[in-house]
Amino acid sequence: MNQTKQPTNTGALATLVIVFFFWGFIAASNSIFIPFCRTHFNLNQFQSQLIGSAFYGAYFIGSLILYLLSGLVGYDILNKIGYKKGIVYGLGISVIGALAIIPSANANSFPLILVSFFIVALGFSLQQTAAQPFAISLGDPSTGSHRLNLAGGVNSLGTTLGPIIVSFFLFGTPSSAAATVTVTNINNLYMIVAGVFAAVALFFAFSKLPDGKDDAKFEASRKASMSLVIMTGLIIAIIIIGQLTDVGKLPLLLITLVAVIGILFYSYRSASKDSSGWGAMKYQQLILGMIGIFMYVGVEVTIDNNFGALLKTPGYLTDAGLLDSQISKYVSLYWGSLMIGRWTGAISVFNLSNSGRKIATIIVPFVAFGVVLFVNHLYGNNIEDLLPYAVCIAIAIAAFLFGQEKPVKTLLTLALLACASMLFGVFSKGIISVYALMAGGLCCSIMWPCIFSLGVAGLGKYTSQGSAFLIMMILGGAVIPPFQGSIGDNPAIGMHNSYLVAAACFAVLAFLALRLRSVLKAQGLNFDEQIGGGH
Repeated sequence: MNQTKQPTNTGALATLVIVFFFWGFIAASNSIFIPFCRTHFNLNQFQSQLIGSAFYGAYFIGSLILYLLSGLVGYDILNKIGYKKGIVYGLGISVIGALAIIPSANANSFPLILVSFFIVALGFSLQQTAAQPFAISLGDPSTGSHRLNLAGGVNSLGTTLGPIIVSFFLFGTPSSAAATVTVTNINNLYMIVAGVFAAVALFFAFSKLPDGKDDAKFEASRKASMSLVIMTGLIIAIIIIGQLTDVGKLPLLLITLVAVIGILFYSYRSASKDSSGWGAMKYQQLILGMIGIFMYVGVEVTIDNNFGALLKTPGYLTDAGLLDSQISKYVSLYWGSLMIGRWTGAISVFNLSNSGRKIATIIVPFVAFGVVLFVNHLYGNNIEDLLPYAVCIAIAIAAFLFGQEKPVKTLLTLALLACASMLFGVFSKGIISVYALMAGGLCCSIMWPCIFSLGVAGLGKYTSQGSAFLIMMILGGAVIPPFQGSIGDNPAIGMHNSYLVAAACFAVLAFLALRLRSVLKAQGLNFDEQIGGGH
């Protein structure tokens, strides 16, 4: 069934993607800030990584608080204030967090640093909960994934340029790796960050953007609230057990993984039998989307977080294993692969002819690849052994073209390709294996908008509530990476074979793509046919 296409609000979308850029920028500044904390506060590696844990925890807690408060007051708070004000308020919270980092650093208090970063990420949580459905609402719902691809591409540009910009403010030059970061440098950086956030908030507040409100009556979702509270309680209990007992990390992480997925599947089954009291969770596509986001974020992060340890493993890439100084270019190309894919996925936002889109789909990925190589060159990395990665990009282009810009077909195609790529990476060694694992970034690049747009499809007044549920599932980035790492620590398995975890995650995503297609088609929502018929 073809529907009349809703035109995209290009001006509003252009304004919105500014926020996505700064999410990427802050992610880059964290990668610079973590080594400073490790040295300045005399931390071990695990302790310094608590900054990342504070971020992931804030996304989950922030979205959960927003949802529970909405249930308490009897209306969807974000729906009431509108997506535009939600972004402005989120930016304001991030300003407070960025400013709080300054006295925390001056007081030499790492716990206060963690609290400050938690506040910054709370603001990000509200911004993302508002911005994702806002982007979808700025045009035809069936092409919402394309607008999210554009925003994601700008986000990846922020991540790619961030290290250079942050290094300039901290060290005076992007390549001054030997320079010492001082508290004064940190103060200057986060004064600028807070100022930029405040400026963007003011720009949003006074811009002529649609509010993004939906005045439909709010329906309580007591069962969904209970499901999420139980999930949170179990995670907290597992953390306490880990702190107070000698139970190993792997069993606890496995229990956490099973608990999260198990509760979501239980919710899925229960809502299928009786939809009352489940709110947005009464829609099966949302539950499937939540599992999808959990798996997607988890696998995207786990490929990178465990990549350095794999590259240092003797006999994998080199006989002795790489030194820390030799790893950065491979890790940067993995994240650059996300940018390559997202720039490509954003092409559909522009009004190009069919032939123009196909030509751009071939050219844009290699332009983005050139940007990644140039950034590595600025850092002084030897990029010669990165050049053959162009073959992986060519394969990804073929997959993008085969997906035909259809969310379900694209998600299924990329998930299967990524699964095969991970298996190839596990059962091979040397630079070919490295390319195969890095190619996971190409496949991950446009999965988020596919999963997100399919997950909130047809939710109507529950769209912002469903968005909050999906943002909560960024929690996967805090569970799956340490789960794979714990498996890799087992000498009988090793870090190389632990990447079977990534292959399994992609296999689950392929299954979810098929289930999402079936569930949406039963509701008369076939985005793939709508998009195919509209071009």
